Amino acid sequence: TDATRLFGEEFVTRLRPAPTERPPVVVDTTTPRPVVEVEEGVSVQVTDAGRFIVATVDGRAMPIPAEEYKQRLAARLVEQAQTLDAFPEKWIVRGEREKLMEYVRQGGLSPKALRAVEEMEDYDLYDVLADVGYGMSPHTRVERAESFAYKQADWLTQMPPATAKTVQAIAAQFARGGTGGLESNQLLQTPEVRNAGGLNALKALERPAREVLNETKERIFAA
Repeated sequence: TDATRLFGEEFVTRLRPAPTERPPVVVDTTTPRPVVEVEEGVSVQVTDAGRFIVATVDGRAMPIPAEEYKQRLAARLVEQAQTLDAFPEKWIVRGEREKLMEYVRQGGLSPKALRAVEEMEDYDLYDVLADVGYGMSPHTRVERAESFAYKQADWLTQMPPATAKTVQAIAAQFARGGTGGLESNQLLQTPEVRNAGGLNALKALERPAREVLNETKERIFAA
């Protein structure tokens, strides 16, 4: 093999680079948080980077941080109802409320999306908006329904017992359906209201039932 010719010669070999340690491969096994569709064209996503609401800005859908979204929605709301006193006046009247909500939505904003990202599903939209627009401490639907009985005790004691019981049963529907529950065509047909006395009990006040229902609604939001 002619290897003996290398005897006495300086030993030379080709250098091999030392093996480098490869960084460990990290596999993200966490499940990405889903995008929650709130209403048509509006979605909410909570990530490690923060909470975002997808909204349409200048004709393009883009994620907006929750805090910025709240500021935009508050500004839009206050344009139509400048004070906390003016807000319930518009909210209680169904037609006025629908105009107000439509004005907010025309700005590419969704109160329902805000409720979702703030995790306020137990609250009526009234309290969600009163909180963001006017700094009012929000109350859940259940809290409003429960406080109605004792905060409106003086008003209720002026009624015949069956009528007062019926009005309380009506207020209790707010805990389940919020504002919409008080305006349902089936409100007086729900078992609780019907069993308490229903429409006949309301007639004892010698006032149109619609007036009694509206005043009940006003007092619920005042509770």
